[in-house]
Amino acid sequence: MALVDSSVGMWEAIILGLVQGLTEFLPVSSSAHLRIVGELIGSGDPGAAFTAITQIGTETAVLLYFRRDIATICRAWWRAISGKHGTDRASRLGSHDPDARMGWYIGLGSIPIVVLGLLFQDAIEQPFRNLYLIAATLAGFALVLGWADRRGAKVRALTSLTPRHALIFGLAQALALVPGVSRSGGTITAGLLLGYTREAAARYSFLLAIPAVLGSGLYQLVSSLGEFGTPGTPGVAATVVATLVAGVVGYVVIIGFLRIVSTYSYKPFVVYRIVLAAVVLVLLTVGVLQPVALTAG
Repeated sequence: MALVDSSVGMWEAIILGLVQGLTEFLPVSSSAHLRIVGELIGSGDPGAAFTAITQIGTETAVLLYFRRDIATICRAWWRAISGKHGTDRASRLGSHDPDARMGWYIGLGSIPIVVLGLLFQDAIEQPFRNLYLIAATLAGFALVLGWADRRGAKVRALTSLTPRHALIFGLAQALALVPGVSRSGGTITAGLLLGYTREAAARYSFLLAIPAVLGSGLYQLVSSLGEFGTPGTPGVAATVVATLVAGVVGYVVIIGFLRIVSTYSYKPFVVYRIVLAAVVLVLLTVGVLQPVALTAG
């Protein structure tokens, strides 16, 4: 297994890690940014596997930031399932404890992205990374997010989450399998349309992403072990550096993002997505970017 790959050097890895950390939690699509920036800096499309693995870094930031919430949810879920509140079905499903219910809701909401991710794995790694499609999803879902932010009632707290809503959140998260949609953007949009506050929708999007992103990243890590450093793929060292940078930057972004959404609207992100889509189309037209995903190198 090669530790260094000439197609993705350390400075490119740092840039890609910065991009991943800056965009993972914002409703702007980190996978789209990695696809675009990777080609602009000359390292090519880093690929779906590299994207998934570097997301381990940003999800580690989520684990650190929400460590108390996660510990509380895990303890409550275990108490409920082990019958501490009663041995009937309702008690085991968390009828007596909202934190236990949250554990079940995170699991339920994770099902769609797992199923669809396995079904469409080949498309995720190739056709979905076409830059014309990415530009379309960046602009299209910007309009959906803007509409949801204007029309959403913004009155529900996470304590009012239901199994049906958890599944809807999960289906919205699964849309992020297409670069340009955005995992947080999809779940936040669904939350706003369901009447949740901006902060509640954002917090749940972070928690819901943990099983899916860590699972995807670890799966890609294991399945790609024999490919690191081969022609056209990032090397191990580059991937590790990008993942570490993404984690550090991502932690800072979480803090800032949750403060922003509790006060301001999502309009700046809507405008940014539309502008970025227009820039991508211009760069495609003049030949600076190529629509078909190119592997690194």
